Amino acid sequence: MKLSEIKSILKDAESVNFLLENGKTVPEHFHVTEIGVVTKHFIDCGGKIRQESKANFQLWDANDYEHRLKPKKLLNIISLCETKLDIGNFEIEVEYQDETIGKYGLAYNGKDFLLTNMETACLAKEQCGTPELDTEKAGCCSTGSC
Repeated sequence: MKLSEIKSILKDAESVNFLLENGKTVPEHFHVTEIGVVTKHFIDCGGKIRQESKANFQLWDANDYEHRLKPKKLLNIISLCETKLDIGNFEIEVEYQDETIGKYGLAYNGKDFLLTNMETACLAKEQCGTPELDTEKAGCCSTGSC
């Protein structure tokens, strides 16, 4: 989900709730402790230099049982971040601590926001010969190739 999509949803939302794909819910008294831009500058296993930026939301269960984040308040926080941090219309990545800090994608089911599981993938498939990941081609994905 992109930043523009969550803003559009929040304009008409009655509440802000998050669910994990495994069925667990983020406690309704969560806090959004950070919104920012995370930029990753890296080299893939094929040797190509890449850069990606995402809008990052951090959710925190503060045991503040009376706290409820309203849609308008979250919209105001997002607006402040757009102004002060010059955040573009990036994909949203959510950090949430369950057993450890996890990174999730974000979706919406018409009522609740869903923290979606993320997966890794080879970005140099044309060199690796995925799905077999032929490690002989161009030294891709082999130990020490980067």
